[in-house]
Amino acid sequence: SAAPAAAPPAGGGEQRVTAGQGRAGRAGQDPVRPGPSRSVPPSGRQHRPGAAPARSPRPPPWRSLPQASLLLLALPWQRRPEIRRGCFRAEAEEAARMLRALAGVGRGGEGAPGPAPGPGPGPGLGRGPEGARPVPAEPPSLSPGWAEVLAAAAGALQAGGLVAVPTDTVYGVACLAQDPRAVRSIYGLKGRNGRKPLAICLGDVEHIYRYCHVNVPDELLRDLLPGPVTLVLKRSEELNKDLNPFTSLVGVRIPNHPFIRELARACSGPLALTSANISSQASTLTVSEFQDLWPQLSLVIDGGPVGDVQSPECRLGSTVVDLSVSGKYTIIRPGCALQSTVEILRQKYGLVPESS
Repeated sequence: SAAPAAAPPAGGGEQRVTAGQGRAGRAGQDPVRPGPSRSVPPSGRQHRPGAAPARSPRPPPWRSLPQASLLLLALPWQRRPEIRRGCFRAEAEEAARMLRALAGVGRGGEGAPGPAPGPGPGPGLGRGPEGARPVPAEPPSLSPGWAEVLAAAAGALQAGGLVAVPTDTVYGVACLAQDPRAVRSIYGLKGRNGRKPLAICLGDVEHIYRYCHVNVPDELLRDLLPGPVTLVLKRSEELNKDLNPFTSLVGVRIPNHPFIRELARACSGPLALTSANISSQASTLTVSEFQDLWPQLSLVIDGGPVGDVQSPECRLGSTVVDLSVSGKYTIIRPGCALQSTVEILRQKYGLVPESS
């Protein structure tokens, strides 16, 4: 069965389960450490006030773990000592198998197990399958065993945390768009101010009408979403005023990936979504590529590579198009779906570039 759902630590959201760069210990241990608000040495004992801190031994080399090792972070806080002793690995591996099946990666086609762990690309990670992951025309539904992992992610978000998730383009970081404190946290994570806007992520097209003023046909929305496209529309009064406070527009994403769509539905509101990287740096296709951000995250969902890590085209992110002016469109970012998007806008709906 999949890893059980995470319970928020006692005392509020300050003690967070984070994907920090812990040290690997004896064989069978998993490299997990608590967040920055609570420091626990490798021995598991806390330092007494006034006592000299114990000298940390030189960390041994990271040992290879399956891709799903980070899913151990979905276990309740009170079971962390058991996690450090290497328990529940079978549950994490089963959760990983389901995630690889969900994402359509692994040898032998969709749902096939991934390769055996080998020398990993980073701390605590196994090497993922090579090559680009095909994007299914209609994403599969989540298997029943994923309810616990979904609940863990939703719980972390509802507690005000930041969660790293795979999407149909690159890895992203999400928080509740209607939570002002969480929005400020995601701005801080990205190293940007509110003048560079965040997109919102929704589970279904019909939810767009609550948070945006739509002046294009519903069929146009459904021709482009779900998919690797961000549609910029006029925001409605329902949207949190602390989100993108310097603009009357907002970008809308509905990724063609069932996990994040189910996560948005579970949270009953929009997610603020941004790429899992520091602003101006390259987008990320594996969780190891943004490990510097782990200490600031509440949870990391490892879906394996979301594209060909050797291909620069896979890091372009979504195509961003402004549809806020009736009858016209403006390409803000070409992204990975420019040609197909423009063909739909011009040939099927007769929209013209705003500059023309």
